[in-house]
Formats: sequence, structure tokens, C-alpha cells
Amino acid sequence: MKEKSTTTAIPQHSCVLIGVINKFQDETASKEFLDELAFLAQTYGLITGKIFTQKLEKPDKATFIGKGKLAEITDYVKAHNIDVVIFDDELSPSQQRNLEKVLGKKILDRTTLILEIFEQRAQTAHAKTQVQLAQYQYMLPRLTGMWTHLERQRGGTGTRGGAGEKEIETDRRIVRDKIALLKERLREIDKQMATQRKNRGELIRVALVGYTNVGKSTIMNLLSKSNVFAENKLFATLDTTVRKVTIENLPFLLSDTVGFIRKLPTQLVESFKSTLDEVREADLLIHVVDISHKNFEDHIHVVKQTLQDIGAGDKPVIMVFNKTDLFTYTPKEEDDLTPETRENMSLEQVKRTWMKNLNESVMFMSAQNKEGMEDFKKKIYETVKAMHIKRYPYNSLLY
Repeated sequence: MKEKSTTTAIPQHSCVLIGVINKFQDETASKEFLDELAFLAQTYGLITGKIFTQKLEKPDKATFIGKGKLAEITDYVKAHNIDVVIFDDELSPSQQRNLEKVLGKKILDRTTLILEIFEQRAQTAHAKTQVQLAQYQYMLPRLTGMWTHLERQRGGTGTRGGAGEKEIETDRRIVRDKIALLKERLREIDKQMATQRKNRGELIRVALVGYTNVGKSTIMNLLSKSNVFAENKLFATLDTTVRKVTIENLPFLLSDTVGFIRKLPTQLVESFKSTLDEVREADLLIHVVDISHKNFEDHIHVVKQTLQDIGAGDKPVIMVFNKTDLFTYTPKEEDDLTPETRENMSLEQVKRTWMKNLNESVMFMSAQNKEGMEDFKKKIYETVKAMHIKRYPYNSLLY
């Protein structure tokens, strides 16, 4: 069995990552997912000590990976005092329980890691409530009798239910009660936010969307001259930020939304529906893409699919290819007759591929260096102006 590994100095808070190679996910795809998983781990505050991969036709029912590979990982974890073991694929409750017994370490899968990052980065009551709801919804089918401590959160009733009631049934009831309470709390917050949206008047609404860490918040700061938190980490933004922006004499509302990601937990999509209302109710979407990322085309597909899933797939879109200053490529040797790949193309060559068919709906810029910013603002102005004139023709003389 072939293994790809990356080794670094092991810090106090360290992890190992584990992925599989199979007919649905070849070696290249597995490496891409694991690279992203390493970035997720970094965002969470961990440094990856080593990456393990294994070729599997199907996961082992008991431990996901084979016995030999598990023994190899166990030896490494013990020898290097690893704190956390992270799997790129979702684990079943029994697999997680068995792995914890063997490894004696905290076990996370991609879904759990993303949920924990969201919990870590949630700042407002709204975001915290949404994250808690997602966590409990994820927890409910995975209860195995290990959550009895949750009973103490019910206000100290001290009851265990009727005689003979099983521990697991009590735990499920506790979690269902929590879910119901959090949903009710979110409904109240959603009502308040819906009222806020109505009170904003009849301005055209524009929403920034895109894969996580593509520069949406930086663009938001440039357009609105505000100070929205921007960081080179995944999910820097959880709460939607809305600002009134004026370009020339034309005002509109601009919102910065949570970034999307591959394998985004369905529980998060469900619980963050109210946050994504800003996207659903927008008149125009600005889809920001990190063109310097080697997998930017896959990211575009993920965002488009997520927009479809939340009912916003048919809105007008301006596609902005950001981070042109970070774009790199390796020119082919003159005698290299192999097919040209994205890695061999210059930015100008990439622009002449499928992007040329996007006509006027595509922009290229570097928000960090403010390159292409004026053209970008002009494009937004023209698009929003056309929408405003169509909606309020009696105001057209103002522009």
C-alpha cells in the first residue's frame, strides 16, 4: 500500500491527517482534499505532523482504515505524542469509538473539524446559536451513551425519566430538547433580522459570495471603506456583514457572507439558512474566485452547487477572479510535447480558455494591491444602475 507523507517538527498541539485513495477519489484528488484539511487544521490551531493515505476499495466497518495502517498510525502517534487524529472522510459513531479506544487520542473527521472551527470563530449570539444547532443535529444520530453529562444542562432537575428508561433514550431526549430550544431561539433572531432587512428601504442588494478565503472581506473593506475582519484563514467571516455603499452618486447595499467549502456539513447549511437569506434576497451576486489557487475551477463548482442548494442559483452574477498578484505558473520546455495543463498556463492564457465566453460578466483584480479596482467599481456601478433604472424608471434622470 502506497503512502504519501509530509513530516514537520512536532509542536505541542499537533495532529496527523488520514485520507483514502479509491475509485471515487484518486491520488490527485486525495492530495487536494488533504491539503485543504491541513489548512482547516491550521485554522483550528493545529499543525500537521504527518499525512497518511491508504488505498481502499471500501472503508473498514470497524476502524475505517485497515489494521496494518492503523498499527502504523498508532506507533507514530505514540512516538511523537500527537494530540489529534483527523480523518478527511466522515466516520460512523462506531468507527470513531473504536479508533478512540485504539489510539487513545481525540478523533475528528472533516465534518466535526469544520463544526469545531465554526464554534471557535463564532462571535455573535446569532452565529453561536446556529453553530450549536448544527452540532446538536450532528450529535443526535451519533449518541452512544457517552452524552449523559448533558442532562446537567437541563436546569438541575435531577430526574432520569421513568423507571427503566435507557440511558441512551434519556440522552436523545435531552439533545432533542436542546435542538427545539435552539430552533425557537433562531426563529426569534430571524424575525428580528427580517425586520432589519425590511427597514433598509428599497436599495438594490448586492452579496459577495465565494469559496472560503478568497478575499471577500478585503473587497468588502475596499468598497465600503469599512473595517470588516479579514484574515488568511478559513471561515474568517461567519456573520453576514451589510454596509451601505455609494459609487459615484449611486447607493446600494453590500453584504459579505460566510465562505463555502467542499464537503460543507449539511447541518451547517441548514442551521445557517437565516444567514444565507442575504444571498437569497440579493439582486446581484459577486462571485469572488481565488485565481491563484490551483483548484479554483473546483471551487467555482462548489459555490455554484451550494447556491443552487440554497435557492440562489438563478441570480445575476459578476464573477471576479481575485488574487491575480499571486498567480504563478511553470512554462513548458520547448521540447515538451505533453498536453498543456493549468500549471503551465500564464494568466493571459488562462483568460483565453472558457473564461472568454463569460463576456462582460468577468473581472480580474488584486484586492490586496488594489489592481483592477476602478474597473471593478465601474462594472458594479453600471450593473446596479441598470437594475435601479428598471425597478425605478422615474428616478432614471438622477443617473
